[in-house]
Amino acid sequence: MKYRDEPLNQSQSDQFGHASAVLLSLGAQNLPANIKNRLHAARLKALSVRKVEKVRAHQPVFASTAANWSSGTNGRWDTVGWVAPLVVLVFGLIGIAQWQDNSRINDIAEVDATLLTDDVPPDAYADSGFMAFLKNGPQSDSGDSTSDLSPSN
Repeated sequence: MKYRDEPLNQSQSDQFGHASAVLLSLGAQNLPANIKNRLHAARLKALSVRKVEKVRAHQPVFASTAANWSSGTNGRWDTVGWVAPLVVLVFGLIGIAQWQDNSRINDIAEVDATLLTDDVPPDAYADSGFMAFLKNGPQSDSGDSTSDLSPSN
């Protein structure tokens, strides 16, 4: 007798189970009554101690009129789950905008203070070379500055 090593598909498995049940039922009809009673008691005991099989059921997902997807979970925590990052993002953007505004105001105030305290005419600040001069700082001649500071007798 040759046995197959291939697994049975679902329909073959169902056919085998049905054929086995028919053969067992036919064989049980020819048994004496006391054996039938013992088999029935054993079957009831086996059914009472068997493990309950967990069945996976898919929960439907419905769309409400507010365009929210709900699957029957905690609605409040789901809402907080997407609202909290949005609130953090908005406050972060507001903070960045205020920081940039303050930086711009400080830059303008620095230019205004330089204009007001310097003897240079305001038209000089429009020259790009003069802006480079302001960034690098004035380079003074060492000979002229020391002679101006030393007392003369």
